[in-house]
Amino acid sequence: MSPLSRRGFLTASAALGGTALTSALTGCSSSSSSTPGTTTIDHWDWFVSQEPWLKQEIALFEKQHPKIKIKRTVQVSDKYPDLINLAFRGGSAPDLLMIPSTPALQEQVADGWLRTLDDHATPQWRGRFPDGNFYNGVDMVEGKVYSAPFSGQAPWLQLYVHNGLFKQAGITNPDGSAKVPKTWDDVTAAAEAITAKSGGKAYGLGFGNVPNTSLPWWVELFVRGAGSPAGYGVDLLDYRVGKWTFGSDRNYADFVELLLEWKKKGYVYPSSMSIGDEQARAFFERGKFGMIVGGVWNQSTWTQHHFTDYSLTTLPSPTEAPKAFFYYPPGGHLWALSKDTKVSDEAWTWFDWLYSPAAGQRWVESGQGLSIFPEANKQAKVGSKQFQDYIDMRQYALPMPVPAIRNPDVSKVVIPTVTPDLPDVLAGLYSGQLKDVSGALSALEDRRNKALADGVKQAQAKGAKVSLADWVFKDWDPTKPYQNKPA
Repeated sequence: MSPLSRRGFLTASAALGGTALTSALTGCSSSSSSTPGTTTIDHWDWFVSQEPWLKQEIALFEKQHPKIKIKRTVQVSDKYPDLINLAFRGGSAPDLLMIPSTPALQEQVADGWLRTLDDHATPQWRGRFPDGNFYNGVDMVEGKVYSAPFSGQAPWLQLYVHNGLFKQAGITNPDGSAKVPKTWDDVTAAAEAITAKSGGKAYGLGFGNVPNTSLPWWVELFVRGAGSPAGYGVDLLDYRVGKWTFGSDRNYADFVELLLEWKKKGYVYPSSMSIGDEQARAFFERGKFGMIVGGVWNQSTWTQHHFTDYSLTTLPSPTEAPKAFFYYPPGGHLWALSKDTKVSDEAWTWFDWLYSPAAGQRWVESGQGLSIFPEANKQAKVGSKQFQDYIDMRQYALPMPVPAIRNPDVSKVVIPTVTPDLPDVLAGLYSGQLKDVSGALSALEDRRNKALADGVKQAQAKGAKVSLADWVFKDWDPTKPYQNKPA
């Protein structure tokens, strides 16, 4: 999700004692006991709602490969980049890991974290994936494969609606079903009605912003619908101009002002800033508020609880038709092998299993999302109307420009982390610590764009043939799929 700062972590962690350090790296471990003649694979991830699928895959894999055991360690998602960094520095990295959001893939390779897969990821193996999924700067570095795409693409954020609260507030269609909002005004009207007619028992809107993650989801979902193709979820600037536009694009300020107005009028669950997303999902399920923003991961959690009284939409906008969409790079990466693994062949066997069409089909059937493999999506049995609605939103997810595909030297640019970043600015504005919405967003835009310029200068000083122009794609129409052309 949000690309959090990981700089300076080692300095801060040096004060940890041995016991505390061991605890931080251990996380929540779920492992199979080893017996003589077996090989154990250390595996790290941060899956929570996706855990049932992964546990099933481990059980199936170990049954088919009885001499290989998977020792799974679950880490907290927002701490994961710090912990994996510390593990590599301390020589205790897992054999197979979920690739952290920071640092960039090329930095992880340069730092000696990741093992190239070229001995195994042959052209024949890569041929199982759809065309156009292996690129430098995405899942390859300097022509070598380090990972592979896992998920199929659909909007990664949706607005979820509690049907029962909508019906109770009289927000219904002629047939009595909940009337799902399409516009910003629809959301406002629904929030007002739910809050007013619940008798103080429910609110129109709610979220869980601990640890400082959910507010950017609301901004991204609503601002995209308003026509702004930039975003935070994939750290996406506006490639039409090659800059971040938090301050110069008025859609950001307009929506933040609307969010603050919702809070002022009492439409938002009051404890939203002090609970986490998992707790917020539970409160939505119990009818404490009528609308929540999240991803398809919400659905698997609610399915486990047998909660089905909800609907979903995406990209609410000032007008009924969204003017911009969700964007993703061709290719992708999720899992990788540690360069230091002593069991690379066995780790590859597990990696290959996770990237199989069969595992992808089970991923879809468990309601976790779409698979990169079209045949897995086609053959999967869809278990709910809500998940089918999510699948039908694929039209709102389009390929985007990727500077590193057009100019591989872009991969050598390291963009310094900015502080405060969007989550901090939004938290400050929502809490009232920051008063000037436009000023705070403009300052963030300046910090982000300066960081990009500084990263380019540093790369140029090291010999990279790169410039700020590499981030400008004047031919990009955000309403159409972009066809990246390798250099």
